Amino acid sequence: MRALIQRVRNARVEIDGRVEGEIGAGMLILFAAAVGDKAEYAEKLARKCFGLRIFEDEAKKMNRSLGEIGGAALVVSQFTLYADTSGSGRRPSFSGAAAPELARPCYERFVAALKTYGVPVQTGRFGADMQVFLVNDGPVTLSLDYPSGRSFLQEKTEK
Repeated sequence: MRALIQRVRNARVEIDGRVEGEIGAGMLILFAAAVGDKAEYAEKLARKCFGLRIFEDEAKKMNRSLGEIGGAALVVSQFTLYADTSGSGRRPSFSGAAAPELARPCYERFVAALKTYGVPVQTGRFGADMQVFLVNDGPVTLSLDYPSGRSFLQEKTEK
């Protein structure tokens, strides 16, 4: 499971020109599930995202979490986070991404887990063609994997 987190001043996702989800200060979280992921991983990844100290304190140090700043999260499904570009061709492979029927429960569980921390959560629409707009604050962008350190290439060799 992978989350690409961007610290934002604001963000929104639109579908067919209509706003589907919109937040002020907080995190834009692009989320993807990989082949072999289990839905329970989502809760652990959500806890990690919630607790990340990536927001500035009074001394301008990244020392505060999403909950500490009273921020919100915009969660958008994005299977392309598991693109494999290591082949000789120019077209990425997405065989490392979980199929939609397996990825959707992971995505929904991730969103639900974030909400249990009291975070205001907005979402895109799973599987839709979306346009994402954001003002990245910093810029700060982090990539998290759960289980930690697992990569698609490692998974391919383990099978």
